[in-house]
Formats: sequence, structure tokens, C-alpha cells
Amino acid sequence: MIGRALILRTAALGPIEKTVRRSRLFKPLVSRFIAGDNLDEALAASTKLLDKNLNVTLDYLGENTSSEDEAMSARSTYIEMLRSIGGLPSVQSFAAADPTAFQPEPLNISIKLTQCGMDQGTAFAEANYRQVVEFAAQSSNFVRVDMESSEYTDRTLEIVTRVLETHKNTGTVLQSYLHRNDNDVDLMIGLQARVRLVKGAYLEPSSVAYPEKEKVDEAFVRQSKRLLSHGFYPAIATHDEAIIRELTRYVEQEKLDKGRFEFQMLYGIRRDLQESLRGDGYNVRIYVPFGDKWYPYFTRRLAERPANAFFIVRSLFKG
Repeated sequence: MIGRALILRTAALGPIEKTVRRSRLFKPLVSRFIAGDNLDEALAASTKLLDKNLNVTLDYLGENTSSEDEAMSARSTYIEMLRSIGGLPSVQSFAAADPTAFQPEPLNISIKLTQCGMDQGTAFAEANYRQVVEFAAQSSNFVRVDMESSEYTDRTLEIVTRVLETHKNTGTVLQSYLHRNDNDVDLMIGLQARVRLVKGAYLEPSSVAYPEKEKVDEAFVRQSKRLLSHGFYPAIATHDEAIIRELTRYVEQEKLDKGRFEFQMLYGIRRDLQESLRGDGYNVRIYVPFGDKWYPYFTRRLAERPANAFFIVRSLFKG
């Protein structure tokens, strides 16, 4: 975890960010994790994944809007994403299917409440979020709320809980490295909300989150099993093969239906594992990020893959 913290702090330095953004040297590494700067590029990447029988979540990058106008622009982008998704043949076929039988939508979206304007006001962000969820419901689509740093956790769960009272086509992300997360898992199970479980990628103090990888992994496995047994179509987001093996053994041991949950992975990471799991009959969804505000997301991915960060550092010293 020390290496991860060091990478995140170093990446936040202005000269480092400026160099990574401007240098052509880093473009192949950036494009490995980011599907493009615009929606058309992201849809093209998504179509290729859909052709491989992999489901997709479109993730418009950006956090902490600085004005209401910026937040409303993000809301408009979310709605345009949903409108464009609805025009794809595979999604049209899904929308025409039996609405009484649950099946995972082939292509949905994720949003961030700070991108919806949470820093400008909780009620303002909730109103923007509701408009997106209502638009998604018209085409039987789903909106996932990403979880951000711990200072937003309470407000995020409160907003999602209120919206779930009237709109079931939404859910959220929970982070297993937070000490509080066992309780949050139980809360979302009680609401029958669709949960995406991740380990957590933000730099948090030890008073809030486990600093030790072993404890994070233990929490992730424990909470995954609880969601697999009791949750409503949970999404288990990990690239860790050892954890995946333990969870697939649990599914077999408990005789759980493979269709009642999905594994999720990030665009450009472990393509071999994505296709292997799909070949074994598991539902697999890929998070496809796009947009020009990619740097914070990119640095979190580097922190998870130190070899890539060391490549950047070596390149900087080479001039």
C-alpha cells in the first residue's frame, strides 16, 4: 500500500500531470485504459466488446464540477449517452424483450454525484441524477452511481436510497476497504439495490480504510460472498485471479445460478481473464471510460499497476 500511496501523491504533482498529458510518449499507455475522448470513440470500443458477448458500462470521466452549469452539462452528456445507446441494435433487442423477466442490460452507464453537482448542493445533484434515471427508465436501462472518496459516502448512499424508493433501475458502488462497508453492504441488500463491489482506489487515512492489502482482500471476499448469496444481481469487480477462483468455488459449493450476478473488469485490463470467464458461462461486464478529464482515473489505474508508473518515471528522467 505504501507504493500505491506514493504513486498517487506523485501523480498529483502539477509538473507530472502536465508532462503525462502533453507527451506523445504516454499516449499508448493512456489509450490502454481510456476508450477515447468522446462518445463516438467509446461506443465504437463498446461495440467490439458486445460482439464478444461482453456487457458494457459507459463511464464518462470527470469529478467535482465547479459550477451548476458544468454539472448540468454533465447531466446532458449522460442523457445523450443513454440516447445513443438506445440506437444500437443489440440494445434495441434487449428493450423489446420480456420486461417481467430480469436480465442484465447489455450496455448501461455510470455517473458520479460530484459530477452531477454535489459540491453545489445535495438537492441539486439529486435532481440531476433523478432526471438521468428517469430518462434511462424509458428504454429499460440502468444507471450506476460510482462511489467516490469517503467524504461523499454518506451523502451518496442517502441520495441513492431516496431515488430507489421510486426508481428501481439504479444502484451504486461500495468499497470494501472502508471500515464501514459491511454495514453498507447489509443496507443495500435490505433495499435490494444492485451493488457493484470494488476494493477502493482513493487515498484514505487508516482511520477510514484498511491500509493493509490482506485486510482489504479479506473484506472484499467476505462481502462478495454475502452479496452473491443475498444481493440482487451484484457486480463483483476484481481482476484478482485468486479471489475470482475462491468466489467461483463458492458459487459451485452453494449451487448459485451463474446468471444471478456478474463479474466486472476495467477496459484494457486482463482481456484474457475477461474472455475466459465469459467462456465459462459467467456474465462479464467491462467498464469503458471516456472523456478528456481522464487524468485522475488514469492515476488510480497506475497506482494499481506500479509497473506502468515506473515506466513513466523512467521516461521522465530520460528527458
